[in-house]
Amino acid sequence: MKGKYYTFFIASSASGGMRRVRIPFYVLHFLAILAAVGGITVVAGMSSYSRMLWKATNYNTLRRNQDALKQQYIQLQTQVKDTNQRLDSLQSLASEVAMAYGITRFRQTPFAFAEGPDDEPQAQFEESVDEFSYLEKNATAVAMSGNGMRLLPAAQLSSLGVVPTLWPVKGEITGHFGERLDPFSGEGAFHAGMDIASHYGDQIRATADGVITVVDRRAGYGRLVVIDHGFGVSTWYGHLSGFNTQTGMHVKRGDIIGYEGASGRSTGPHLHYEVRIYNTPVNPWRYLSTASTVAASAD
Repeated sequence: MKGKYYTFFIASSASGGMRRVRIPFYVLHFLAILAAVGGITVVAGMSSYSRMLWKATNYNTLRRNQDALKQQYIQLQTQVKDTNQRLDSLQSLASEVAMAYGITRFRQTPFAFAEGPDDEPQAQFEESVDEFSYLEKNATAVAMSGNGMRLLPAAQLSSLGVVPTLWPVKGEITGHFGERLDPFSGEGAFHAGMDIASHYGDQIRATADGVITVVDRRAGYGRLVVIDHGFGVSTWYGHLSGFNTQTGMHVKRGDIIGYEGASGRSTGPHLHYEVRIYNTPVNPWRYLSTASTVAASAD
């Protein structure tokens, strides 16, 4: 059987001649199949390249976004750190001012205090009673002016002998006022006073004129003496080994009220000394830093 073939006539427009070309049937089909496979391959390759190019573009975009987010995160961390530092400073300042002026009220705990509910009626009642008691006990220290009442200047208060500027005992400061590590639990705790260590049995003296209001044992404080100096000022003397005074006695600056010891929650002989304004602890060093480091001698 004679093979099939296709005949193609090719004419030249320049010379006017014509040529006849015969191509076998199977060759033409082979070329068609080859062209189809090649086209499919080219289309598949272009599609794959397009997908790869799209993925690379997205990857680069994600990398740029990630770097930008990292920079923003670092900036935010810096801002948060600065803000926290400023907030801590403001909180410390606010707490110091609140404690110094008796604005903040606290529940009593040994050597420390915890915040009380400011909005409770009982707290508001106690605050009103404190203010009334202050006016009642210290009416002579309140002067009238055109704008209302005002307190006597600090210099005049000092002359009245109620400012606790005398060192209660000669010794070394072993514990300061403020935040510290609790010597028993090892955890952070607020120390409401100042620890002064010397020798067991040393004489403890009143740091200002006043009236003895407490001569008793208290949890944590051990043997405790509290002196009310008027004007909302009181001083606390803890860890005593013995007393040399009684409740209700009037004492003068420098009078012996007790003896140094290690009673209560103590790691050794020392005096735990506090200064309070309206029962709110303040830093005793404010008053002692300008005074002599030696306690008053006996009369």
